[in-house]
Amino acid sequence: MEPIEVQSTEFYPKDNARENHTAEYDLVNNPDFPTPILRRGCNFFFAIRFNRDFDEINDVVRVRFGFGPKPNVIRGTRAILPILARQKVLPKNTHMWSSCVTRIDGNIVMLQVHIPPNAQVGIWKCSIQTNISGQRDKRYDHKVEDDIYILFNPWCEDDGVYMPDEKEKQEYILNENGKIWCGTFKKPVGRHWIFGQFDDIVLPAAVLLLDKSGLAPADRGSPVLVTRAISAVINSVDDDGLLEGRWDGNYSDGTSPHAWTGSVAILDQYLRTGGTPMKYGQCWVFSAATVSVCRALGIPCRSVTNYVSAHDTNCSLTVDKYFDLFGNKIENGPEGDCNDSCWNFHVWNDVWMTRPDLPPGYGGWQIIDATPQEQSDRIFRCGPASVEAVRKGLVGYLYDTPFVFSEVNADIIHFQEDQNSDWGFSRLKINQYHVGRKIVTKRSDLTDEKGDSDMWNITSFYKNLEGTEAERLAVYNAVKGVPKAQHLYDFPSEVQEDVFFDLVDIDSIPFGENFEVRVEMENRSGETRTISAVLSASSIFYTGVTASQVKRLQQTFTLDSNQKETLKITITPEEYLDKLVDHGLIKIYAIANVKETKQTWSEEDDFTLIKPEITVEIADACKVGEDCSVSLSFQNPLDLPLTDCIYTIEGLQKPKTVQFRDVQPKETVNISDSFKAKRPGERRIVVNFNSRQMQGISGTSKVTVLL
Repeated sequence: MEPIEVQSTEFYPKDNARENHTAEYDLVNNPDFPTPILRRGCNFFFAIRFNRDFDEINDVVRVRFGFGPKPNVIRGTRAILPILARQKVLPKNTHMWSSCVTRIDGNIVMLQVHIPPNAQVGIWKCSIQTNISGQRDKRYDHKVEDDIYILFNPWCEDDGVYMPDEKEKQEYILNENGKIWCGTFKKPVGRHWIFGQFDDIVLPAAVLLLDKSGLAPADRGSPVLVTRAISAVINSVDDDGLLEGRWDGNYSDGTSPHAWTGSVAILDQYLRTGGTPMKYGQCWVFSAATVSVCRALGIPCRSVTNYVSAHDTNCSLTVDKYFDLFGNKIENGPEGDCNDSCWNFHVWNDVWMTRPDLPPGYGGWQIIDATPQEQSDRIFRCGPASVEAVRKGLVGYLYDTPFVFSEVNADIIHFQEDQNSDWGFSRLKINQYHVGRKIVTKRSDLTDEKGDSDMWNITSFYKNLEGTEAERLAVYNAVKGVPKAQHLYDFPSEVQEDVFFDLVDIDSIPFGENFEVRVEMENRSGETRTISAVLSASSIFYTGVTASQVKRLQQTFTLDSNQKETLKITITPEEYLDKLVDHGLIKIYAIANVKETKQTWSEEDDFTLIKPEITVEIADACKVGEDCSVSLSFQNPLDLPLTDCIYTIEGLQKPKTVQFRDVQPKETVNISDSFKAKRPGERRIVVNFNSRQMQGISGTSKVTVLL
């Protein structure tokens, strides 16, 4: 008697997708080659067609599922499931691979298979071994060609990423559209982004990235280790990951970070080039791509923006800034080795999971950061760091908690050159309230197409209210664990301060308009005071690095008792336009010294120049696979032409980038284009317009696509 042979198999991708919450994936819905996409902790149906009727007494059939290049039962990367006709229901132990026979119909056997909730995530392969009972000298092995994707399962209580709130799952797993906040803490600007986690190339690209990360196959069932690997491989440093970062404004040999409208084009090009890093990304692009990869793999993920984000390079829990005798900032400090900085904003990610490696109470949202800033265990990666541990200043908990704590809590210290000081500098001020001014993400219950009412201020989750006893306690908890920080928190008492200074805040200025920088002063003593003051304005990259000085004023004057005075400079478009860099950010520094009392004062502020918005109008009737027209319009606010123009449309089809003509000064631009939607339902279109003079002009609109 010959062993039974497998003729074909069927995974019923669309039917199984309903129970496994994977029906949105394009790979499942491919009309020619539907791919099974399943979640751990779930069941799926699987049919085998043999060359003859199945003989439950004599035929021995084993279904084998394997993960990685060398599947191994001990490591949990191989499961062997014998077909037992007597096994009519699945075993109660849900933490093991198991199967049962639901029907035998001649030569067709229908199985139900259970995936354990800790199974490795990625592509599994299936093979079927057959032989005759009592005969081991002859057997057949059938290799199933289908790739079987197994994902994390936030619907399963036994999965480490289980998320109980249904609305949160809708946002953090299923929502393909979102916002990433840029701008400044005084004027946050929501940037629309298409995450596209269900696109047919995103899941394969995510698996390729995990392979690139070097994470051992046996470890790919741990959300802690998988998200740590993702934080490393989204950037290209160390491992030829997804995106190469660039912050100097020169993107001529790649794509400007401002030109991306979603993650699909990035992941598509990466997959098609066999893993060549895409040029270029900055923090919000790294974060957006991280959302796409995490959600595609089943990990709840959101993009988070920290306004005034400290980059502490020497583990002191402070950001140290140095100024010379004349009030000019000394880049990189007096020795050239101080690279501390404050980014106007920095975007990272929160991922949701349990933390079995930490004490109870530190699960939930965990911070990962894919922007390559500092090495962690010799690799550029960051996290997952427990948000709750950061809030309490418990910097001893894994992973990279001290670095993240500094990002939201570091104190800023200004030092000025002082010839009477033993080490050449004296402290101007310590600012305990500037860093981590506002931490935001998108609300899960609202999407605002035209405004930013869907911004959710989550600062209180990361840090206690500034100035409160709980906030200082968290800082001192952290200081106790960081020896380099301790000497910076023991300063001598303050000198007499009887002159009041105030740098007047600027929220935002439209592109092409004048702005004024003012410092108000008042002598509150009964004597005359002599004041030396410096006021400067510079264009900066959003990382805090100075690009060009725009204007500077230095002045010495006297104030009589109780006298008030205003020091101000007016800056015109002609003075700043050719010095602007990405995001149109301006940094103000003000420094003052009082001769009679040795009182010193310094302050800093920044603001952004506001760009126009694109108006997006879409035809009322839009059907899958048919041309749908879209109209775009905006006005050039400058007295200069916009050159090297391109625009990108994304959201209802693959991203589309179009070269465009020069735009004349003050011209109102009208563009007509079309697209073909590939899926029905309520969808969103995102448009981005870039030129040499102004990048990141954007707009969005919602559209209902019919079958």
